[in-house]
Amino acid sequence: MQQIPSVDLRDFLSDDPARKQKFVNEIGKAYEEIGFVALKGHFLDDQLVENLYAEVRNFFNLPLEVKEKYEIPGIGGQRGYISFGKEHAKGRSAGDLKEFWHFGQYVSEGSKYANEYPENVTVNELANFNATGKEAYQMLEKTGVYVLRALAIHIGLDEFYFDNYIKDGNSILRPIHYPPITDEPKDGAVRAAAHGDINLITLLMGAQGKGLQVQNHDGEWIDAMAQPDELMINVGDMLSRHTNNKLKSTIHQVVNPPRELWGTSRYSIPFFMHPVSDMKLNCLPECIDENNPKLYDDITAGDYLYERLVDLGLIKK
Repeated sequence: MQQIPSVDLRDFLSDDPARKQKFVNEIGKAYEEIGFVALKGHFLDDQLVENLYAEVRNFFNLPLEVKEKYEIPGIGGQRGYISFGKEHAKGRSAGDLKEFWHFGQYVSEGSKYANEYPENVTVNELANFNATGKEAYQMLEKTGVYVLRALAIHIGLDEFYFDNYIKDGNSILRPIHYPPITDEPKDGAVRAAAHGDINLITLLMGAQGKGLQVQNHDGEWIDAMAQPDELMINVGDMLSRHTNNKLKSTIHQVVNPPRELWGTSRYSIPFFMHPVSDMKLNCLPECIDENNPKLYDDITAGDYLYERLVDLGLIKK
C-alpha cells in the first residue's frame, strides 16, 4: 500500500446500516493492511482545534525555567511537562528532538481508578490552557470510542466490547513541540525515531505537513499526510497484541525537515487511547486459528505499559 486510506466517521454514525457497514469494512481493511487511516467527521470542531494550537504554542513559548516548574519527578512523565530529549525510542539511546506535555484522564466521580492516576498539572501562567486541553481530550476520546466500536464489529465482537475498558482508561493527550534544529543532530537523532505506539489506538492532530512517515509491509517509508479536516488514526501495540496481530501496529517516525527548514518548529498533538490497567490483553479467541496461532503471552494493560515506559527511558528501574 502506497498511501493512507481516508474514511468518514459520519458513515458509521448514520442510521443507514449499509453506510455503517461500509465504514467497518474500510477501516478494518486499512488496519489489517497498513494500520493507519485518515479520519473525517470526528468531534473536534475548527474553533477548538484553533484554540488548542494557540494554547500549545503559548505554553512552549514560555521560558524554559517556567516550563521546568511543571516537570514532575517520580511519575514516569505521565502528567505535565517532559523536557527536550528526555524520551527515546525503544532500542535507541539518542533522545528524540522534542519536548511535550501530558494531559491525563478526567475520571468519573467515584471511579475505582481515581487514585491510580496522577493529578493533571495546572499551568498558572495561561488561563485557558488546561480548560482547552480538557475539552480537546474529551472530544478525541469520544471519537475513539466510535472507532473502537467499528473495529469490534470487524473482529466479530459485540459492538460495545471496548466501552467498559476505555471508560476511565489511562489515555493521554500529548501536545508535542519539535523545536528548530540549530546544530547537526548527534547520534542520528530525529524528531521522533521509528517506533510503534503502546496503546490501543492513537488519534493524531497535526499531520498536515510532511514529516510523519509510515513503514508499509514491504518495508518502504511512505509520507502520511492528512487533510486539514482529518485526524490520522493508527493501531497501537496493545490492540495489535489483543487481536493476535490481525490489526497491525505499524512502525512510524517523524523525520527531520530539509536543512533549509531547520529553523522552523513543528507541532503535533496525538491522543493515545489506553484502556484501564486491569484489562487483559490476552489474544482474542476470534483472532486465533490454525493459520494464525497465538503470538503473544498473556499480560494486563498496566503491566505492559510499565514495561514500555521503562523501554522509553521515562521510568528508571
